[in-house]
Amino acid sequence: MPTVLVIDDNPSVGTALELLFSLHDIDVVHADGPEPGLEVLGRGGIDLVIQDMNFHADTTSGDEGVALFREIRARHPDMPVILLTAWTRLESAVDLIKAGAADYLGKPWDDHKLLASVNNLLELAETRRELAARSAGERGRREAMARDHDLRGLVYDDVASETVVSLALQVARSELPVLVTGPNGAGKEKYAEIIHYNSAVKSGPFVAVNCGALPSELIEAELFGAEPGAYTGAGNKARIGKFEAADGGTLFLDEIGTLPPAGQVKLLRVLESGRFQRLGATQERSVRVRVVSATNADLAAMIADGRFREDLYYRLNGIELRLPPLARRPRDILPLARHFLPAGKAFSRQAERALLEHSWPGNVRELRNAVQRAALLSGDTIEAAALGLAAPPQDPAIVAHGEEPGRAAIEEALQRAGGVIAQAASDLGMSRQALYRRMDRYGIPRG
Repeated sequence: MPTVLVIDDNPSVGTALELLFSLHDIDVVHADGPEPGLEVLGRGGIDLVIQDMNFHADTTSGDEGVALFREIRARHPDMPVILLTAWTRLESAVDLIKAGAADYLGKPWDDHKLLASVNNLLELAETRRELAARSAGERGRREAMARDHDLRGLVYDDVASETVVSLALQVARSELPVLVTGPNGAGKEKYAEIIHYNSAVKSGPFVAVNCGALPSELIEAELFGAEPGAYTGAGNKARIGKFEAADGGTLFLDEIGTLPPAGQVKLLRVLESGRFQRLGATQERSVRVRVVSATNADLAAMIADGRFREDLYYRLNGIELRLPPLARRPRDILPLARHFLPAGKAFSRQAERALLEHSWPGNVRELRNAVQRAALLSGDTIEAAALGLAAPPQDPAIVAHGEEPGRAAIEEALQRAGGVIAQAASDLGMSRQALYRRMDRYGIPRG
């Protein structure tokens, strides 16, 4: 049950509020002045304060209330405070609201208005506590993962990324082949490294090969090696292939969807048997390799039209790790952008907003390039213009209503407020109901 502290020198005020709130399952503690009130607050267990502005019969200036409010703010900066008084200047109330007071009501108060304000603030306080607990839990999990595993310097803050990291660490312990899927520039090789360096073969080599960068006539020699003179230009020395180089470790095959049919057949055989022949050789060789592959292609569609072998697909896809595009993990954007900045440089607020509003079709690779280019062309502060990002499309609501916040502004406010609707609405200068209506209009999830 929530508890409200009433600080007022009039006992009848405490009695009236205790009766009112008891009908709505809210406990009340009454203190008759600033010092007793601060003492009660210091003991903890208080969710909201309702304070008078004058504590002596011959004073109406409100100075005592201002001093009390500022002391509460200094000692308990997150404590919601409602100002309640019959005698003070309006300017003082306005100043305190600007300084962080939650509400201001005159005596005699309207029970319905007071209850509405108290319930809203208690709801907001409860949501903040839940978010703080959730955030602490997230930090605890991430700190434990970073402490107990090798994350290869991965930078992330979004729950979507945490889910992928957690799955990568789970699959790392198995011996199954892993298929990492996701758009170009999303960081697939980084996750392949995480899988390797947290696996049973982490002391072995990690060998990466980009299948899409290999000429079709050299793919077999690149993967499996070649004997001297096996092909034009081979020279008089044997060539060690990637499978041999990765023996006892992990072979990462990026852009696996570009592998031509002949290469697919050879790859399938070595995955099934662990044995292969160098190009131009008759002797078979044996290796023990953990294979992690990656693609941004739709392998199911390629199988349907005969461009990729279905049996190879199931050999590669023991477990699939799906990386979402950067736009679907927005809390990663600013931490990554700051990570890419050289020491001593920072983003302006407008630059951070531009980063959050951009859709990042090139994902992390595009973000890194944009930040590094801007840092090269800027001084200590990176402004939005230096990022060279295309301006987001004008929101129809802004066009129609001039000052109405658009989708990007709402999403930014929600992110700043950690998803707390009441706080986001306050930042945007609108009611919670108005914010809910706009969220529904733009298709922004409520929770």
